[in-house]
Amino acid sequence: MASETAPAPRGHRKLQVGEVVSRAGDKSIVVEVTRRVQHPFYKRYVNRRKKFHAHDERNECQVGDRVRIVASRPVSRLKRWRLAEILHRAVPLPGIVEDAAPSQPEEGR
Repeated sequence: MASETAPAPRGHRKLQVGEVVSRAGDKSIVVEVTRRVQHPFYKRYVNRRKKFHAHDERNECQVGDRVRIVASRPVSRLKRWRLAEILHRAVPLPGIVEDAAPSQPEEGR
């Protein structure tokens, strides 16, 4: 009789929380993570920012969304993170249409 083995539990994966600053392409986002650190000499707190390329499988993020990303195996040359969840949606501004079709050139030119 073969004994069934339970799947091995995954270890703790690195998590980051940041803001989507770009939709780099299909199923891709760029997330900027800001952290506050104390300057070693001046003892003043400064903001350190870093951008992470992440995989967004369902293309559900918009620029300005607050998201949580989790470390994963490499998906492409730059993407080593994937979208875990959207924490807060960005409020769309009236009059700005994202992903708008390019305007048609005038005829007769």
